[in-house]
Amino acid sequence: MKQMHVVPHMHWDREWYFSTEESRILLVNNMEEIMDRLENDPDYPYYVLDGQTSILEDYFAVKPEEKERVRKLVQAGKLIIGPWYTQTDEMVVGSESIVRNLLYGIKDSEEFGSPMMIGYLPDSFGQSAQLPHLLNGFDIYYTIFWRGTSERHGTDKTEFYWETKDDSSVLVQLLPLGYAIGKYLPHEEDALTKRMDKYFPVLDKGATTAHQLLPNGHDQMPIQKDIFEVMQKLEVLYPDREFFLSKYENVFAALEKEAELDTISGEFLDGKYMRVHRSIYSTRMDIKAANTRVENKLTNELEPLAAIAYDLGFDYHHGLIELIWKEIMKNHAHDSIGCCCSDKVHKEIAGRLFIAEEKCDQLIEFYKRKIVDAIDTKDENDRLTLFNFLPYEREEVVTTEVISKFKAFTLETEAGEPVEYELVSAEEIDPGLIDRQIVHYGNYDPFIKYTIQLKEQLPAMGYRTLFVKEAEETGNQSSEEKQQVETDYYTVRVNQNGTLRIWDKQRERLFNDVLLLENGGDDGDEYDYSPLAGETKIFSSNLEAKTSIKENQFGGAIDIQLSLAVPKDIDARKNGERNSQLDVRFSIEIPNDKPVMHISCELDNKAEDHRLRAYIPTGLQSAVSVADNQFGHIQREVRDPAMDVWQEENWSERPDAIYPMLSYVSYSGMAVLTNSTREYEIVGDDTIAITLFRSVGYLGKSDMVRRPGRPSGIKLPTPDSQMKGKLALDFALVSHDDDMNLARIAKDYLTPVHTYNKIPHNAMKLNHPDVSTPLTYQLLEQADKDAVLSTLKKSEKDDSLILRFFNGRDRETEARFEVDGKAVYRTNMNEVRQEALDFTAGAVSIPLKVNQSQTVSIVR
Repeated sequence: MKQMHVVPHMHWDREWYFSTEESRILLVNNMEEIMDRLENDPDYPYYVLDGQTSILEDYFAVKPEEKERVRKLVQAGKLIIGPWYTQTDEMVVGSESIVRNLLYGIKDSEEFGSPMMIGYLPDSFGQSAQLPHLLNGFDIYYTIFWRGTSERHGTDKTEFYWETKDDSSVLVQLLPLGYAIGKYLPHEEDALTKRMDKYFPVLDKGATTAHQLLPNGHDQMPIQKDIFEVMQKLEVLYPDREFFLSKYENVFAALEKEAELDTISGEFLDGKYMRVHRSIYSTRMDIKAANTRVENKLTNELEPLAAIAYDLGFDYHHGLIELIWKEIMKNHAHDSIGCCCSDKVHKEIAGRLFIAEEKCDQLIEFYKRKIVDAIDTKDENDRLTLFNFLPYEREEVVTTEVISKFKAFTLETEAGEPVEYELVSAEEIDPGLIDRQIVHYGNYDPFIKYTIQLKEQLPAMGYRTLFVKEAEETGNQSSEEKQQVETDYYTVRVNQNGTLRIWDKQRERLFNDVLLLENGGDDGDEYDYSPLAGETKIFSSNLEAKTSIKENQFGGAIDIQLSLAVPKDIDARKNGERNSQLDVRFSIEIPNDKPVMHISCELDNKAEDHRLRAYIPTGLQSAVSVADNQFGHIQREVRDPAMDVWQEENWSERPDAIYPMLSYVSYSGMAVLTNSTREYEIVGDDTIAITLFRSVGYLGKSDMVRRPGRPSGIKLPTPDSQMKGKLALDFALVSHDDDMNLARIAKDYLTPVHTYNKIPHNAMKLNHPDVSTPLTYQLLEQADKDAVLSTLKKSEKDDSLILRFFNGRDRETEARFEVDGKAVYRTNMNEVRQEALDFTAGAVSIPLKVNQSQTVSIVR
């Protein structure tokens, strides 16, 4: 007898083409029906609440009085909740975001009872190769998903073990037909037979045991009240199968007892049987870029700063930080961060990101102010404190602001030694913007905002303070116009068309035509790019750019402006017209003593239905690219071999080698680091193509070049997704050899030095703190050169500090940290201590396998 586990559930997209508020109204209705049935029908044993606690959060915002009712059902094992906060996307969501998703999801679940310890992701658009590592970090050893697999990964079965390079492993129960094959099961025998006769052969073909899943639910689907009557009919129609209400845990228990399973590894991005939308990584680039930026601010800046402040004696504001995380994690479900939603939903998503970034920025500023205000010094001069959130010393060129009434000033160290700086600009600002009380008492003298550059050696995970003193003369102004930028690493020229000619002095390699622009039609939708058949792409090759090159003692700055004539929409493109315009500005900062070239890109788009990419030619070919994923990296073939057979094998979508990254992609000795776009493709055998944006006008369309057949989603107009207007993106370039630690270079790029300029005035007053802080401070220091810091934060469970780091290299290594403290413990990602570590002489050493992270708890 085949054992058919009918699992009642509802798949809950908080938003999609409908808004969160529309969804919430249905949720209140559905929850009442679910709880009534669970409470009053002893034969109805379980209901799975979609694996995400944000559902409960939305419900309790309306019905807070029902918490005890939910608690009783969870503790009775009937209402199954967790472990996620929201069902996360895995392709363009960062490492720490997925960790916090489980951390807060489990925490919220435990308020009511035990969570479902299954990595339940039934609709995410592809599966990261590192998901087993992330799940094992929370002692989760099972996962259920749908999209991305095919037999070319090494098995044609729907149950298998999935492992990573660091030997993490999970048992997978694949949903080969998705999470909704049991939705609205009909009473009519003909309709029921027609559906099941289509589905059962697929389930039978992939199954390794007699136990099979029949999920009884769908998007926003209410509980099926007549499920017992339908199951009785199913047993009559299919006498070789036994149907019963069950839960996912029962299926895994049966698999572990009975099955001999294949073991496979890697990421799952095949669109053979189910769509994964490989080009969704660039839909609504404004939202994608904002998410990247906020994620990096949280993990690279705010949390380490809050940990420093906590170690110095200030409060660690878990509640405020959790609010920020949850604000962005509401956006991390596949539809939301994929941006395959209606325009009104995208407004909600963008609004949440704006709120999250504002909270993040203001909390960063607050912590810096508290620390600097408390510095114990008798010198009443203004101060400039520089913060380093990396676990090693760094000598950095910093561009910052000093606000003062001084007509000129000097910078001095604690010992009174002068610090050289470069004056970039100066402007008067109204005193009311500094402190409205000044104006209230009749002082209208303006302040001066100086923008300066300086180079300073900063302690690891700490800060250094300089003094601002009045002087007769301002700092040096040596910036001058140049024909090229000359640094320790590069000679950089600008070609007439605005592309870069980069000579790598260390490796004696030339990279030419860097930042060439490629523009092509996009006849697709929010799920997928679709090229215009037979079109000739538009390139910036023959343009004449407006260029400025300046250099000072710290490095060079290049400004490039150009306008690309493009068709105004898809019809104009088909007719060969160029009746619109796309304005592009690149601002490039190239420091003298570092190999990373920082690029800010400002776009002003006036056209529709097109895609813009920047080319980075390498001049060399390779079979693979390397990009980072969560706590590691992955090699990908430059050309997916399935391109030769996808039509013959009737794939659901064409497997173009368009791929995601998180912070870098490397190909043939050139790497792109990113704090915005996370989509790339290798084109023309030797060139990295970075997607700057794509512009489309529909949520879903049918019969596209790369995705034939039915539409994904629905055909709903989304004019805002044409991306008209301005867009700002930040990325960087670094030429490298095989031994360069790109994960560490990317972390360095994404962790800017922060400054705080203390002056006697501030618009918002604070009482003087009871805490006293030193002029210079260091929390800890990393002694090895390989491990990469992921985050430093205060534990959610006790008074220790949580330090997480990983190995992004191709070889095993050892992380070594020096810190003053009482003890160090190895913990899991849920911050539960597992074992005490040897902590002799104030240092701890931990081995790291390839693509492995480790988390430790430091007791100070």
